[in-house]
Formats: sequence, C-alpha cells, structure tokens
Amino acid sequence: MLGELINPYYLQVSSFILINIILAVSIYITLGTGQLSLGHAGFMSIGAYTTAILTLNYNMPLVLGVIIAAIVTGIVGTLIGIPALRLQGVYLAIATLGFGEVVRVLFINWDGLTNGAIGLSGIPHLGREIFNLSKSMGIEPDMFGLKNNQFISLAVFFVLLIITISVIWFFVRQNNSRIGRAFSAIKMDEEASEAMGINITYYKVLAFGQGAMLAGFAGALYAHLMAYISPSDFDYHRAVEILIFSIFGGSEVIWGSIFGAVFLSAMPEFLRFINEYRFMIYGALLVLMMAFRPQGIIDVNMMNRFKRLMPKKRGEKKHGTGNKEDQ
Repeated sequence: MLGELINPYYLQVSSFILINIILAVSIYITLGTGQLSLGHAGFMSIGAYTTAILTLNYNMPLVLGVIIAAIVTGIVGTLIGIPALRLQGVYLAIATLGFGEVVRVLFINWDGLTNGAIGLSGIPHLGREIFNLSKSMGIEPDMFGLKNNQFISLAVFFVLLIITISVIWFFVRQNNSRIGRAFSAIKMDEEASEAMGINITYYKVLAFGQGAMLAGFAGALYAHLMAYISPSDFDYHRAVEILIFSIFGGSEVIWGSIFGAVFLSAMPEFLRFINEYRFMIYGALLVLMMAFRPQGIIDVNMMNRFKRLMPKKRGEKKHGTGNKEDQ
C-alpha cells in the first residue's frame, strides 16, 4: 500500500528543494549584515569537492567527509570575509563572484585531483549508505512494502528533512540572540552600531564564515545526493540562483528565503508540461516581482501581522518580542 503512494522522482525533487533551502539560509545569513555576496556557488563547490575527494581517495566515512567539508569551507569563507570587509554593495558582489569563478577554474585545471572538466563520479551515494546501514540493522524495504529505490529515496528525503529543520531551528534561535540582534543593527546602520559598542569586524566576518560553511555543507550533501559533480555545476548561474532565492522570497526574514527556495525550485517542475516556455514564465515572474514588490514576497511587516494573529502566550507583552524580525 505504501509503495503505491511513493514516487521516487518526486522524492528526489523534494530532496533537491531541501538542499536549496539550506543554500537560501546561507545567503540570508550573509545578507543579514548587509553584505551582498555572489560567492556561494564557489563555497558550495569547495564543500562538494572536499567531501568527494575525501570519500573517494581516502575512504573516509560519508558523515565525517561532510563535516570536514563544512569546516574547511567555513575557514575559507572566514579568510575571504576579512579582506571583503573593505568592500560594500556591488563591489563586494563582483569580488565574491570573481572568487567563485577562480575556484571553478581551479577545479577545471587541477586534473590530477579533480579530474578537470569531466568531474568526479562514483561518489558514495547518501541513499546507498543509508540503505546499507539499514540492512546491517535488519531493516529491509519489504518490511514497509517498498522497493529498493523507493526505500532509498524516502530515507534520503527524511534525513535531509531532519537536517534542514535543524539548520532552520538553529538560525531562528540565533536571530533571537545577541548575535542576531547585532547582525540586524549592522545591516541597518554600521556607524550607529559601532558607536553602541558592537564589534562590526567580528560580526561581519562571523556572518560571512557562517554563510560559507552552510553553503559548503549544502554542497557536500549535493555531492552525495548526485554521486557525481563537475565544475559546471557551480558556475555563476548557480551563484545568481542562490541569491534570487533570498531576494525573491524576502531577505529581511529567514522565512522569506525559505519560501523563495521552495517556490522557485518547485515552480519549474509544476510548469514542466509546457516544456521550454516554463523558463520564460520563470523569468517574467522574477521581472514582475522586482517591479512591484522589490522587498520580496515575505517582509517584516507581513511577519508582524502574522504574529499579531497568533495567540499570545501568557505573560507575553503585546508590543513585540525583541526578535530580529521586529526590529
């Protein structure tokens, strides 16, 4: 019965949407301090190639490879974020886009390690690893009335769903903390924030490093979901796409970035029946969005109205919660 309800293709699409949500959150963190970065495709590629090389060439366990890939990307992001403090706005965007292209060209030309433009194949698949682990624990797809491919797709989706929910939970909590309030203050007015004693250098580098680490983490998951990566997967189109997730949904609140990732990732699939015209509709929608609602679908005012509709907890003040979204 369960096997009749599960379509591996839709589960795979949903898994890619979850990875895009993580990428959208990564760019939201960087934008949270007013830093316009187009280097997240480069950070994503570093994470993907790091875990691929570690698991292929050094037989490192998948989980450990993903963790190390995220840490390495976070360190690189921090090192890039320090000189990037001298740049703002479009200059920072151009510099980080250039960084992403430098990384991509490096992977193309480093044939001995990355296999050049051909890319790396045979990367341990996340689903296969889960399947082998479940078999060692005595859990078989037949127990649930599923075929092997259905079981693998479902298992991958639930693992990515748990990871994505954990990432969102962590950064929602961070938004409500001293760090989140510092991010918000820096975005609104750097000079006033510095006058109030906020260490602007520390928090901007922290945001850049966190965004890079999360993008590298998403790239590592992408590598193990696809089992194949190449430099063309991380070109400047990918960098712009990640930024659009947050800009379209609304970069002022984390839920806007999440909505943008879900909507823009799912829309081409819903429009697949009109073939090549679906991308025309995709582009037209983005143009209309920028013309009539440049702040994005979800903004602070919308979130405040939503919060007023929610039932108040006992003892909670009605004039606000002090969250980043309220500021």
